[in-house]
Amino acid sequence: MKPRHKASAAAIELIKRFEGYRATAARLIDGGWTLGYGHTKTAREGASVSEADAEALLIYDLMPVQTAVNDGVYTPLTQNQYDALVAFAFNVGIDNFRSSSALRRVNEGNMVQAACALEMWRKADLDGERIVVDALVRRRAAEKALFLTPVSDWAPAPSPIVRPRVDYDVGLSLPRSSTEVTVAMDGPRGEAHRAAPPQDSETAQAADSAAARLSAIVAPPAQFAEAEAGLDLTPPPPTTEFILTAPPEPLPAQESRTETAPPPPDIPSRIANADASRRIVRREAPIEVEDGVFGAPGLKFGGANLLILGLAGLAVFAGSVFWGVNAKGSGGLLDPMVVATLLGLIGIGLVASAVYFLLVRLGGRED
Repeated sequence: MKPRHKASAAAIELIKRFEGYRATAARLIDGGWTLGYGHTKTAREGASVSEADAEALLIYDLMPVQTAVNDGVYTPLTQNQYDALVAFAFNVGIDNFRSSSALRRVNEGNMVQAACALEMWRKADLDGERIVVDALVRRRAAEKALFLTPVSDWAPAPSPIVRPRVDYDVGLSLPRSSTEVTVAMDGPRGEAHRAAPPQDSETAQAADSAAARLSAIVAPPAQFAEAEAGLDLTPPPPTTEFILTAPPEPLPAQESRTETAPPPPDIPSRIANADASRRIVRREAPIEVEDGVFGAPGLKFGGANLLILGLAGLAVFAGSVFWGVNAKGSGGLLDPMVVATLLGLIGIGLVASAVYFLLVRLGGRED
């Protein structure tokens, strides 16, 4: 029989920190009410609660959540892993927890993947748009950190032995847009809205300047730059120029590649010319191969020409078979069987040529 865990103070404190304390009941958008630390079951208009009573209501609300986690998990858990799952399930809801990939990864025994799966639940609907919310990102990060915290000592991973490498999968999962929210914990209504942009123009200019300097000094790896360009993860600034240039000589590959212009050798000049850096997209010209029948130049085979050539070969071959069957032999060089054999060979040659050129075209040697 598997052990039945109970949420510890770590889970309760994590939930209290992110739920926030509301002394008086507030009306929700769906018509319900909320009170204390996210309590909704018995909240009503005009109700108020102290912090001690709000914590008691939270412990009461956690009872079905703890039961759901205990019943849904079949893998042995540490106390920290259980607390993190309870906090996660309380926030996303019991039904969502039961169908989440985090629970599936836990039951598979993949604890690191389960911890990363917690971060998938970071979006919310604000002002009619579903977007990544900073508060949910921080909440998922806290739950993930608690989930990965061992009960005993940490396993050592010294840098000379375990050297970190870039994980490009994380870069591909970066959100395209995000927002900060403001939530008033007092008042008759419980609502969340996007935070107003910073009014300090000097701070915004300093941030833009720092980002431009970092972009000029530290060039991204080519592999990540290609993935980033393919998925449009970080749109280029308005000053970026896109120049399409053809190489002086045709290259053998039909592909496009993105090259980053090399930065100047000295760092001060890189910083001064940060806004002048640009990305060059080089489009390599395709190679055309013009072949004719049996190597004769000047005739380029398209799809229609190959079809006609193949049909002509089949017609000649069928005609030779018909002639050879119905004609009467007369002897000599113009014997019908000899002519039928020659025509059959010509028909086979035409069909073989059509098949050959088709394979050449599919192999990428023709445009």
